Amino acid sequence: MKKEINSILFFGLLILFGVTIFGCTASEPRFRSKEPPKKPDVELTKEYRFSSEIAKEEAAEDDRKVDVNSVRDKILHRPDNTNSRDKLLLEVLSLVGTPYSYGGKSENGIDCSMFSCRIYEKSFDIKLPRSTEEQYQLGKNISLSELDFGDLVFFNTTGRSPSHVGVYLGDDLFAHASRSFGVTISSMQSTYYQKRYIGARRIVE
Repeated sequence: MKKEINSILFFGLLILFGVTIFGCTASEPRFRSKEPPKKPDVELTKEYRFSSEIAKEEAAEDDRKVDVNSVRDKILHRPDNTNSRDKLLLEVLSLVGTPYSYGGKSENGIDCSMFSCRIYEKSFDIKLPRSTEEQYQLGKNISLSELDFGDLVFFNTTGRSPSHVGVYLGDDLFAHASRSFGVTISSMQSTYYQKRYIGARRIVE
């Protein structure tokens, strides 16, 4: 009887030992970290998804491509002076080609509202609020037929209105930080922008 009890105890210990050793696999550690898993940045994830979808729509519907190099040549061959108009145009040219980056604010990457902030500060010494929505509340409401150089033009590109802003340059052209092409010059007559245009504001009279 004593031998049977000892045998049972021996096999019980073996089983317990096996569970302890083989139960601790690399994929399922015995001692887990108490640190909670990092939550994904919902806003950035959402923005990345929107950017991808918007870029596809923009590339498909932007049917009035602007020859930016031609515009650049015209600007650079203007008489050299230091008025606000030329300052604005030269600042736009200095940023053309800068990639789009949500929340970005430098030559390494910039978004649309920061682009307009930078243009206004460098050209007119005016500090605009950071967001597109806040910029849309400024100045005087301008109709499409009244658009003039330097006016801010606004679009609904995400379903949230307004969600995109640019700076009007005249001749149906505006400069902006496009999600598809980075800082560029586009046509107000493009199907993409015509469909999404919602209004304009005049900050500088």
